[in-house]
Amino acid sequence: MATDQQEYDVVVLGAGPVGQNVADRAQAAGLSVAVVERELVGGECSYWACVPSKALLRPVIAVADARRVEGAREAVAGAIDPAGVFGRRDRYVSDWDDTGQADWVAGIGATLIRGHGRLNGPRRVVVTTPSGGEVELTARHAVAICTGSRPALPDLPGMAEARPWTNREATDSSDVPHRLAVVGAGGVGVEMATAWQGLGSKVTLLARGSHLLPRMEPFVGQLVGRGLADAGVDVRVSTSVRELRRPYTYLPVVITLDDDTELVVDEILFATGRAPLTDHIGLETVGLAPRSWLDVDDTCRVRDITEGWLYAVGDANHRALLTHEGKYQARIAGAAIGVRAAGKPLDTAPWGAHATTADHHAVPQVFFTDPEAASVGITAKQAAESGHEVRVVDVEVGEVVMGAKLYADGYTGRARMVVDVDRGHLLGVTFVGPGSSELLHSATVAVAGQVPIERLWHAVPCFPTISEVWLRLLEAHRAASVG
Repeated sequence: MATDQQEYDVVVLGAGPVGQNVADRAQAAGLSVAVVERELVGGECSYWACVPSKALLRPVIAVADARRVEGAREAVAGAIDPAGVFGRRDRYVSDWDDTGQADWVAGIGATLIRGHGRLNGPRRVVVTTPSGGEVELTARHAVAICTGSRPALPDLPGMAEARPWTNREATDSSDVPHRLAVVGAGGVGVEMATAWQGLGSKVTLLARGSHLLPRMEPFVGQLVGRGLADAGVDVRVSTSVRELRRPYTYLPVVITLDDDTELVVDEILFATGRAPLTDHIGLETVGLAPRSWLDVDDTCRVRDITEGWLYAVGDANHRALLTHEGKYQARIAGAAIGVRAAGKPLDTAPWGAHATTADHHAVPQVFFTDPEAASVGITAKQAAESGHEVRVVDVEVGEVVMGAKLYADGYTGRARMVVDVDRGHLLGVTFVGPGSSELLHSATVAVAGQVPIERLWHAVPCFPTISEVWLRLLEAHRAASVG
C-alpha cells in the first residue's frame, strides 16, 4: 500500500478549539499548517462539553431566575419542556455535523486531514485515514499535540456492566432518566446535577470529599450544595461508591455505597476527573511515555524534547483543563512557533507576548449552577501556602448590593477578594450567586493586570447593578485596613 507523503511547516494533532487556534496563529505568521482530526472538527467542547452542557443548563437557570422575581414567577407555569431543550441543544451543536467548522479550517488556509494521527519519530506524523490508507506528514518547524483529555473512570467492580454515562452521554442524551446518580463534586458533576434535575430527573449527587467544588473557596461548595438541595437534588458528601451491578441494559443500576447501603437508579454518571488523551499517538517514538500529561514551558514547548519542535497545548499539558485557557495557550504557542520559525527573538518575560503567564496567576473559571460560581486567580488558602501576606475581604452580596436585590428577591450570594498586602493588588476573586458569571471578567482584568487596589476605587460601578459588589468589597477592604 502506497503512503502519501506531504510536508508542512506545522502539523497540529487535534482540531478542537485549541488546535484550531494554534493553526490560526501559525497560519497568520505565514506558515503552512496541516490539522489532523480523528473525530469531529470542533472537538469535545463543541459537541460534548461546554456548548451542549450550557445549552442544557440555560433553560434551567432562566426559569430559576424568573421564579426569584415577584411578578415574574407568576408567569412561570409547568415544567421545563425537555424536547424543546434538547432541540435547542442540537441546533447549537449543529446536530453533531462538523461541516461548518471544517470549512472554517479551510478558510484560514490550513489543510484538514481526517484520520488518526500519531508521531513516528521527530517531526514526523503518520495519519491512518478512514479508508485505511496512510498519509505521512513531515513538519519543518513544529508538531503541536492538541488532543485533549478523556473521562477518568474509577476501577470499580461492575463498572463495565453498568455502562455508565460520562460527559458525552450527559450532554448528548435526549431521554430524561427517572433516577440519575452523579458521582463527582467538580464542575461537571455539579453542572450536570443542576441540568438533569431541572429537566425532570430525580438526581442523587455523590461526593467523596466533605464538600462540593473543593478547588474553590469553601463557601462556594456550601452555597452551591444548598442550591442543589433546594432544587431537589439529594446531595451526599463523604460518600463513595464501592460496587455497581447491572446485569442487563434495560435494568436499573444498583449502587453499593461505602456504608453498605444501596442506591437504585436508571443511569449513573461518573464525573470523576480527566485523563490525558495521549495514548496511541506515538509518544514512545520520541522518548516520551504514552498516556502521560506533557510537561511544557511557558511557550507550551515540551521540555523533554531537546530540539524544541514538539508542543503540547490545552488539556494535554494539564495546566488548566478549561477550553478558554487552552485557547489562550494556543494563541501564544502559535505565535511563538511563528516567531521561532522566522528566527526572531521571543518575548518570554512574565506577561510577555510569548508567555502563558495567566496559567500561573489568573485562570478564570465559571460553573453554571444555581447559584452560579465564578473565580479567578488563587484562593486564600493557596495564597497563604505560597507565602503571601494576604487580607481576605468578604461581602454578603444580597445584603449590601442593591443591584443584586433588584436582580432576585432574597438574593443569596457571597464575594471574596484576596489581597496581596505587600504589593497592593489582587491575587484572587470569587463570586457565588445568581448572575455571577458575567462579573468574572472584570475580576480577571484586575488580577491579570495586577491593578493597584487604590486604582480600583476609580473604576466606578454603575448603579444599580450587581457589579456594585466591587465598591462594597473595596469599602470592606478599606475598613479592615483602617481597623
